[in-house]
Amino acid sequence: MKFTKVIKDESGIALVIVLLLSAVALMMMSALIYMTLTGTQVAGMQGRYSNVLEAGMGGVSAATQLIASGGAATLNNVNETIPNNACLAAKLVNSTANWPAGCGASSKSWIINSTDNATYDMSVDLGNYRVYTKVVDTIAGNTGGVPGLVKTGVVSSNTGDVPVASRPSVYTMEVLSQSQTNPSERSRLSVIYEY
Repeated sequence: MKFTKVIKDESGIALVIVLLLSAVALMMMSALIYMTLTGTQVAGMQGRYSNVLEAGMGGVSAATQLIASGGAATLNNVNETIPNNACLAAKLVNSTANWPAGCGASSKSWIINSTDNATYDMSVDLGNYRVYTKVVDTIAGNTGGVPGLVKTGVVSSNTGDVPVASRPSVYTMEVLSQSQTNPSERSRLSVIYEY
């Protein structure tokens, strides 16, 4: 008889309900904290990526200045390195098929390794970021910016002259930008530049 009386006694049910509600509230608070921390981490990653992406865009600008100058540009207040000037000069004036041996006209020419200076044509330091640029394909044109011939010509126009169709050179570049303090912060860009 005492056993059935103990089972019918409901004096501890309030404690069980409070414990269950506390567990549900704890799980909800844990999920809220997890979502807040995850959101903060994602926002931080997006911020770091946008910084390294902007550095990559700055590296593209430096590379286009280098192409426009025929490989002779030096940028003000920027640490730039060109490991192989002869290869870069050949890449800027010749089609890919006419590049000298060893200048990257192979199936692995698209790969940039920041620790191997034979895999990129130029590096530029922009703040805390280093940007590596490599010309991987060239389609030679007939409209380069030769300083002596820009906006002038070597012959005067007559009515019997046949104008030459303008065809710009097209350069395909690979760009790797990476933080100098945290190498896991990096971005890669593929750029087609017409000059």
